[in-house]
Amino acid sequence: MKQPSTSLATSGNALALAIANPGALGTIDAYISAVNRLPVLSAERETELGRRLRDQEDLGAARELILSHLRLVVSVARQYLGYGLPHADLIQEGNVGLMKAVKRFDPERGVRLVSFAVHWIKAEIHEYIIRNWRLVKVATTKAQRKLFFNLRSMRPDGQTLDPDQVDHIARELNVRREDVSEMEVRLSGRDMSLENQDDDDDSYAPIAYLSDDGRQEPTRVLERAARDELQGNGLSDALEALDPRSRRIVEARWLQDDGGATLHELAQEFGVSAERIRQIEAAALKKMRGNLVAA
Repeated sequence: MKQPSTSLATSGNALALAIANPGALGTIDAYISAVNRLPVLSAERETELGRRLRDQEDLGAARELILSHLRLVVSVARQYLGYGLPHADLIQEGNVGLMKAVKRFDPERGVRLVSFAVHWIKAEIHEYIIRNWRLVKVATTKAQRKLFFNLRSMRPDGQTLDPDQVDHIARELNVRREDVSEMEVRLSGRDMSLENQDDDDDSYAPIAYLSDDGRQEPTRVLERAARDELQGNGLSDALEALDPRSRRIVEARWLQDDGGATLHELAQEFGVSAERIRQIEAAALKKMRGNLVAA
């Protein structure tokens, strides 16, 4: 039975680190050149290594299976360069998928590792793209992911879809036409940097227009709106719920621009004691608070 070649054993030492970091060999081109020189395993050798890994947990066998399929990861990762993510990062994530596939590989199923591993490699790359392509996730459900990875290739020259094309893609992917239109909008969007990307001090970046005192913070905006409502319609409704004497006392004491009337002034107006005015005022304010909270 054929043993691993010298080139595999020699290159394996240099590529051990490169499995986790394709940039370890200096450049991505050097890495690709190195993995493409590794020999392809025969079916017999692959089966032998698979059995050793499964039955004996032979890490040397796992290593040889991984190294001999690194070129597959490079080939698959190249298909996803259109998303604007670094090629080395795509390869790195694909290598993780390859290692997961090797761990689960069963040579007795009669399927070559290359066919089994490609699904794991793509799955890992897909997850990486979804996490990193945009600051805001564009695909979370299974249907959205299906759209995300197919819509780019199905759009003619990346142009905006017309209604007929939207209907065609929806039928092909078995999704709603509304989902196709929504995903097209998401894919057409662009992330915008808050900071200035050049050295021109005269140019403005979006961050220059953001408030730094917290006044536009959502919670404060809502609090202000609630307070304005209470001071407007809410206060009027609470006053309307009072009897005429209580309303007159509250308005005279608290809603006058000149500082308001005193207890003694109101006592003289209504012909009662100042203490009685204080009691009426307290009861009125308590009733108003209850009405405002209920509102």
